[in-house]
Amino acid sequence: MKYLIINGSAHKGNTWKLAMVVKNHMKVYDKNASFKEIHLLQEEIPFCNGCSLCFRKGNEFCPHNNKIQPIIDAMDEADGIIVLSTTYGMRETALLKNFMDHLNYMMHRPYFFKKKALIITTTGGVGAGSAAKSISAELYGFGFNRCYLLPTASFSWNAYVPGKSITMKCDKIAKKFVNDIMSEKPKTVRYTLLIPFNLFRGMSLAYIKGTEYETEDGNYYTSKEIKKHVYGKGVPIPVGGNALGAVFYWIGKMASKFTTVTYKK
Repeated sequence: MKYLIINGSAHKGNTWKLAMVVKNHMKVYDKNASFKEIHLLQEEIPFCNGCSLCFRKGNEFCPHNNKIQPIIDAMDEADGIIVLSTTYGMRETALLKNFMDHLNYMMHRPYFFKKKALIITTTGGVGAGSAAKSISAELYGFGFNRCYLLPTASFSWNAYVPGKSITMKCDKIAKKFVNDIMSEKPKTVRYTLLIPFNLFRGMSLAYIKGTEYETEDGNYYTSKEIKKHVYGKGVPIPVGGNALGAVFYWIGKMASKFTTVTYKK
């Protein structure tokens, strides 16, 4: 299997050391594992300038698309994605947040429906769990099928040596992550993801081609692949999920008649 490591830290410090421990365990469970690395510091991605072109017209219109699209392509090609971030103020690094800001149009138009991620965060004290949950929340919004979290307190500034207990924890999560990737079977979507997806699906009818404020959302949710589905094609739906999706699609459809998101033309 192919794995992509996205390093959201500014250097190869504690988080990187922990990731390499996980990587070595992954190689045990997947003999054919190959790894590609993307270090966001080296990518020199400009800050998102909030132009909203990705929302309104499509991500290819992003002024930084030449930086972002190659990373999306690498994510597409990977079977599993490993996201790394040290913890700054209980959250992920600005490097990683800036990259994910460029993907936030996927909160409206989820894309990575069958992708699974392993999120590794470290901190010198507290907050690694909050950072990992923050990252996973965005990835789920982008459509990710499942996220595995490995938040760790390293209690060190760049002199971290993972102990026996954390090494065992790395082995356990590496096995679980690899087995899930190698199964090539998407997990059942969560109810909490069906709700916003179908709200957008209903509300998007106000933004289809020919309307006053048409956006790419309108094209996305009326496309053949999405139009009649309560979630991404091929992703298992939980019991009652179709009914739940239908209800929130109707709510979104009704809301679209009274609320219009405008933009400067």
